[in-house]
Amino acid sequence: MTSSTQRLPDLSGTVALVTGAGGGIGSGIARQFAAAGAAVVLHYLSSADEAAALSEELNAAGGRTVTAQADVTDPEQCRALVRTAVDHFGRLDALVNNSGVQPNEPLADMCVEQWRFVVDTNVTGTFLATQAAVEVMRDGGGGSVTHIASIEGSQPAYDHAHYCASKAAVIMHARTAAIEYGPLGVRVNTVSPGLIHRDGLEDAWPDGVGRWLEAAPLGRLGRSSDVGDACVFLASTMAAFITGQDLRVDGGMLARPTW
Repeated sequence: MTSSTQRLPDLSGTVALVTGAGGGIGSGIARQFAAAGAAVVLHYLSSADEAAALSEELNAAGGRTVTAQADVTDPEQCRALVRTAVDHFGRLDALVNNSGVQPNEPLADMCVEQWRFVVDTNVTGTFLATQAAVEVMRDGGGGSVTHIASIEGSQPAYDHAHYCASKAAVIMHARTAAIEYGPLGVRVNTVSPGLIHRDGLEDAWPDGVGRWLEAAPLGRLGRSSDVGDACVFLASTMAAFITGQDLRVDGGMLARPTW
C-alpha cells in the first residue's frame, strides 16, 4: 500500500476512524493506517466518489475499510459515524479529526457567516467527533484521538484569521481533552502540518511554494504520508506516554527565526 510499510508501527487488530478521508491529507492518513494493519472507517461529507475509490484501492491491497458520510458539525451524525466503526469492526481505537476548511479572506472583508463556517467546521466538528468517539473508547479500555491542526495555529498568516484562530483552538482543545480524558485511558494530541503537496499546488501558488522551498530546512514540501506517519505513531503503543502534545510536521519551518 505504501513504500513506508516496513517502518510503520503494527496496528493490526485496531480500528481507526479518519474524518475527511476523501481529501488529499485525509486519504494519505487513511493509507498509512491501512498499511499499518488497522481497519479504517473512511469518513466524507461530499466527496463520496473519492472515498469510494480510496476504499476500493485499500481493500484490493488487502486492507479492511468502509466509507461513511456525515456532517461532523451535527452531534447525532457524529454518534452515527462512530457507530459505523463499532457495527462494522466491533470497536474503535483511534480517531483522526482531519475534516476542515481553509478559505482565504482578508480580515477587514470577512463576514460573520464566513467566520462561523470555518470555526464551526474546524473546531465544533473536532469537539463533537471527539466527544462521540470517547464515549465508545472509554468502554473499550481507551484509545487515541489526534486532531489535525496546522502550523498556522502557532504562526499567523495573511487572509487566514479565521483559519489560524480555529487551528489554535484545536490545539488547545486537545490539551484540555488530554487532561480530562487521560483517566479514561484516552490520549489526545495534535499534528500540525506545514505546506503539504497537492496536485496543482505549484501552478496555483508558485510564489508561495518557491518561498517555502527556500525557507524549509528540509528543502521540500510535505507529503500526505508524512502526516499519516505521525498519526499512526501517535495511535500506536510507541506513543503510550504521549498526550496533550502538538507534533509539528513541517520540515523544520517553525524552527527558523523570524527576525
